[in-house]
Amino acid sequence: MILRRVLIANRGEIALRILRTCRRLGIEAVLAASDADLASVPARLADRVVRLGPPPPSASYLDVDAVLAAARTADVDAVHPGYGFLSENQRLARACAEAGIVFIGPTVKQLAAVGDKLEARRHAVAAGLPVVPGGPLEDTADAARLAAEIGFPLLIKAVGGGGGRGMKQVHDPAALAATIDLAVAEAGAAFGDPRVYLERFVATGRHVEVQLIADGENVVHLGTRDCSVQRRYQKLIEEAPAPALDPALREEMHRAAVALGRHLAYRGLGTVEFLVDVDRGTFYFLEMNARIQVEHPVTEAITGLDLVAEQLAVAEGRPLSFGQADVTFSGHAIECRINAEDWARDFQPSPGTVTEALWPLGEGIRIDTHLQAGATVPPYYDSLLAKLIVHGQDRAEALVRLRGALTRCAIDGVNTNVPMHQAVLDDAEFAQGGVDTAWFTRFLRDHSATGQVTVGGTHG
Repeated sequence: MILRRVLIANRGEIALRILRTCRRLGIEAVLAASDADLASVPARLADRVVRLGPPPPSASYLDVDAVLAAARTADVDAVHPGYGFLSENQRLARACAEAGIVFIGPTVKQLAAVGDKLEARRHAVAAGLPVVPGGPLEDTADAARLAAEIGFPLLIKAVGGGGGRGMKQVHDPAALAATIDLAVAEAGAAFGDPRVYLERFVATGRHVEVQLIADGENVVHLGTRDCSVQRRYQKLIEEAPAPALDPALREEMHRAAVALGRHLAYRGLGTVEFLVDVDRGTFYFLEMNARIQVEHPVTEAITGLDLVAEQLAVAEGRPLSFGQADVTFSGHAIECRINAEDWARDFQPSPGTVTEALWPLGEGIRIDTHLQAGATVPPYYDSLLAKLIVHGQDRAEALVRLRGALTRCAIDGVNTNVPMHQAVLDDAEFAQGGVDTAWFTRFLRDHSATGQVTVGGTHG
């Protein structure tokens, strides 16, 4: 099937990113936008805009019926959900199929296989991947036995959680029962699913993921990304390939990711996320994300591929136009997420009107943004304003370009975390490469001690 018209059921920079590739491929791009985004840059550039509903996501971008109605109104061939919102929603994928509309993503069965953390873990084991020691908690009375097998400290994870939500650390066996009761209650309230499971807490870990593209038969990996710089499990900086990683371990991770893709007969873009246990020199499967990800540009930078175009080709039913041997990796890429928030005030969100937005230009620099002077940053959605991506012959050159590019970012009217990124780049441990997931917490603590930031305190 040749796609002629695609509904983009998302907003912000990813909507513009998808729109750009659709335009390049001669595909008509229809934007589904909430009332808060009807005057946005993506809305002004789309071939057509369909109103989704009021600004709250629950009444617009998360409303399956509203998205499907928009798709029917626009008479599109396919729906691209982007990331977040309904990007891994089985009900939308199923509704699209029933309406004869292509859902640009994996099948409903594959979404189900990786959407539930316990089911994903079961599939990973079946595909031969190592998983973090742990297991489901079917009976809270049996928690002490399972915890003793795993060892302390451990993590209690909500099956329905994600993006760092629904996780609790337990260091003291005496606190186990009460923390489980709290986690079950919170999981039921937050995710509508009270199930939790226990996992070993890896004290020194790195978040390294492998990008896959597959057509249902052929599975190709596009290398690693390191996303260890995180605050409260939210990624801030990503780079490709993962730096300071043992070559043999990297190849093992590539093979593991492809094995899971083959096991699932996967179709589309997917990312297999791993936790690298630095102390043990091994890695564990964490989860699989069945969508395009925020950090996809660093993979595009080192492979030269347009991942949205590859998504669209697979959605049309075409086989991959390349095999593993055709993928080459060039240089090093780093991405900074520029958010409307004030890191000096405990990352307080900063919605408002942007009075100036000047972005850096130059060799090896890419900006993915929907922001221009005069644009409004609404309070209803996440605070991502732009992604600054740099590419160099090696990591050292990429870091030099990133430092220069950050100094040329000029955004006024709202606060941004650009100063935080500059401080991170000045840190010797980050500059060396290969920091773990706890590094950013230590970094904040150090900068709080110097008076540069406030960490979880009151604001003066």
